[in-house]
Parts: sequence; structure tokens; C-alpha cells
Amino acid sequence: MITQFFVELEELPLTPNGKIDYQALVRPELKPPELESSFVAPRNEIEKNLVTIWAEVLGFSDIGIHDNFFKLGGHSLLATRVIARLHDVFEVELPVRALFEAPTVRELAERIHWIAQGTGALTTEDSTTQEQLEGTI
Repeated sequence: MITQFFVELEELPLTPNGKIDYQALVRPELKPPELESSFVAPRNEIEKNLVTIWAEVLGFSDIGIHDNFFKLGGHSLLATRVIARLHDVFEVELPVRALFEAPTVRELAERIHWIAQGTGALTTEDSTTQEQLEGTI
């Protein structure tokens, strides 16, 4: 993996034994990188759930539907965590490759919608979500 950021220190904090005190190191604030697209909020329940999952996995909020998972700092190991959470929340089977092929919230929501529609994973309780999606996709 490639280092995502560097923190410049005048000196490393040391323990009484002279070793690096990792607990005393400054934790950088995680925030999303500057993106080309403007923020667009989630429009339906599937997109809202996806944004919540991505925020948990990536460690920050303010994720829009056009934001790219990998440009936000995601990588293959985090992608596997997202896919596992998608299975828990939406009860759909997706390969990790799906996140590489549909790396935005909007694109992934479309895939989940069509997969769930084919398998019946979206229940009748989700009929408003299905109606909303049909109007937005």
C-alpha cells in the first residue's frame, strides 16, 4: 500500500525507555480529498444506506452520490468490507469486482436495485424505495 499522508514532527515522542511512544503520536484528521464533482445528497434509501456504509468504512462523512470510492481513499481491502456490509444490509450477493465496475454510490445503488429486484431481496416494505428508484434511475 502507498502512504496516504505524512505528518511532519519536530521530534518523535519517546517512552521512558527511549522507544517511540506510538500512543502519543498525533493522529491526523481524516477528511475527504477535494473532488471534481459537486456534492449531491442521496436521493433514496439505497443511496442513503450506501453513503452510511462508505462513511463507516472510509472514516468520514459528506459523501455524495457521484463520489468515487477509490478517489475517496478506498482500496481493495476496504472494498471487501463494503461488500460484506452490503450483503448484511441489502441481502444481495455482489463480487468485490462490482465495486470496481461501479465505484460511485449512484452506480452501485443501480446495481443493487436491479439485483434485488431479480432476487426479490427488496421486500414489500421497501415498495416506496422501489418506486423512488424507478423514478430516479
